[in-house]
Amino acid sequence: MTFQHRQRGITLITALVMLVLLTLVAVTSFNLGKSNLQIVSNMQQRDEATAAARETIEETISNTRFFVTPDYILANPCGAPNQRCVDTNGDGKTDVKVAIAPKPKCVKAPVIKNTALNMADAEDARCSMGSAQNFGVAGAVDGNSACADSIWEITAAATDVETEAKVEVTQGVAVRVARDDVTNNCPTT
Repeated sequence: MTFQHRQRGITLITALVMLVLLTLVAVTSFNLGKSNLQIVSNMQQRDEATAAARETIEETISNTRFFVTPDYILANPCGAPNQRCVDTNGDGKTDVKVAIAPKPKCVKAPVIKNTALNMADAEDARCSMGSAQNFGVAGAVDGNSACADSIWEITAAATDVETEAKVEVTQGVAVRVARDDVTNNCPTT
């Protein structure tokens, strides 16, 4: 009888150990699932911030303010100049703040030579200027047109309001501009 009594105790201990192991497996699987959800949520918020930054850059390069007045690019800024507030989920609240910072930077703006212009093209015809030089100071007519092909670098920093996740998107854009517009903002090369 003593032997059977001992077996009943071992069965109870074995059942308790198995119960503890099953509980640990359940808790571990729950934590792994929760971690995966957090990773997916972080990726979604990062993608939303990236999309907001790209949208603001597209708005920036769709008008001429970025090379005429680089300190005031956006038509209706939010909070500060060159800052846009974006509602990504449609609830009417700001979810992502996007700042064009630093201000758009002109990388280079080589002046277009008159000989490189196609006079049949209306855009090129507006750039044409100059005349042949028969007298006067040598070098007064340099053969340059009134336009330059400027290359700009625009950086948008998007910050998620809730999580404070930050994404920077940089994009380059080439724009034909009047030489007068780039004299203060861009080196000519």
